[in-house]
Amino acid sequence: MTASTTTPVRDAVLVGLGRMGVPMGVHLHAHLAGIGGGLVGNDVTDAAKQAASDAGIPLADDLPAAVSQADALVLMLPSSRHVESVLRDDALLAALRPGTVIVDMGSSEPLSTRALADELARLGVALVDAPVSGGVVGAVAGTLTVMAGGDDHVVERVLPLLGSVGRVVRTGAVGSGHALKALNNLLSATTLLISSEALQAGRRFGLDDDAMLSVINSSTGRSWSTEFKWPTFVVPETYDSGFAMSLLVKDMRIATDLARGLGLPSLLGESSLQRWADALEALGQDADHTEIARYAGQDGSSGAGTP
Repeated sequence: MTASTTTPVRDAVLVGLGRMGVPMGVHLHAHLAGIGGGLVGNDVTDAAKQAASDAGIPLADDLPAAVSQADALVLMLPSSRHVESVLRDDALLAALRPGTVIVDMGSSEPLSTRALADELARLGVALVDAPVSGGVVGAVAGTLTVMAGGDDHVVERVLPLLGSVGRVVRTGAVGSGHALKALNNLLSATTLLISSEALQAGRRFGLDDDAMLSVINSSTGRSWSTEFKWPTFVVPETYDSGFAMSLLVKDMRIATDLARGLGLPSLLGESSLQRWADALEALGQDADHTEIARYAGQDGSSGAGTP
């Protein structure tokens, strides 16, 4: 396998085989196999590696060795801290060849992404940030929205790869994808929160879920939260979207920090973040983000407390 600075990626390594990484890896593997290349996966946990193996994704235990033979290293990790822990490993840095593309598809901090891109550029390695939206359902179906930031010629190299998991939207310079992802999740979280507060008030008054959702979803109050999240995860009380509340709170904080750093007020965003942070403290780190609806229905749930 050889890397090129102009040809599309044919061989890649995927690090991060979690709830999103495995179904995304299935699509990435199928695309690369279809053009005569291949994908191998890597993760630090045995459970994740087993899930990937069960899904038909080949595994690489020696990450630096795998990276030395790849055109691209794709990361689907929870945060900038995790990304940096992988990319600042001396053995991996030594294995990276000029022309390799790093694709960060997780939710990282935009300014950290830009700083990391500058460091990698000195090694002749390009970084593209390509976070996704659409959740586990979109990852399985291959219908994610991919927000791709980076130099045009580098993004062009990975467009077919990214397109295998969904629709690619080019957002601008490196870091722009991560900025847009955080802002989208701030909006999504705030919409779910206010929808849940309104619907829980309706329940308390005696309104029926079906009646409320039928009217709202054919009226101006509709949103993805009322059209999909409430009927799918809240009404049946499964709360199993697969996206952790802790990760959403992290993304919200990235977005509000970004606004503050740009000198912009984010009063509603900050208020929403505080409410979500209170819910996370009350419900615990393992809570699914859709459990905010359950939290919104509690008496006196404006602060932290036992659910």
